[in-house]
Amino acid sequence: MSRNRSHRANRFGTLAERHLAEEYRLELDRCSWHDARDSDGRPWELKAAMIEHSNGQPGTFKLYKQYHGRLRDHDGMYAFAAYKPWGRGIRVLKSKAVHSSKLPILRWHGGGDHRDTKQAKVAIDTVF
Repeated sequence: MSRNRSHRANRFGTLAERHLAEEYRLELDRCSWHDARDSDGRPWELKAAMIEHSNGQPGTFKLYKQYHGRLRDHDGMYAFAAYKPWGRGIRVLKSKAVHSSKLPILRWHGGGDHRDTKQAKVAIDTVF
């Protein structure tokens, strides 16, 4: 992935996180295993994916096993956003809050080595 695409993906993810924080009235509180907390102190992990990549493939949300376990242990939530680039920013097309115990079956595999854990890719259409 080129630096330009990687930089854009990071910027788009940040914009989607801000959207989710506003929509679900969360305070951004980033640490290794969650991105925000609600007014009751419950941790939330915010996940964003482009609805469709330039090659036509649908986007996926990446979850990490170690962080998912901590979120479940703390009765945490996920907020998902599917977006498309729009002008210089994004347009969130769909969003949804899901309790960490209510996700579809996750198939953990390698690929999360940079975070010292396994990862699962969750298709957008399984969340929405």
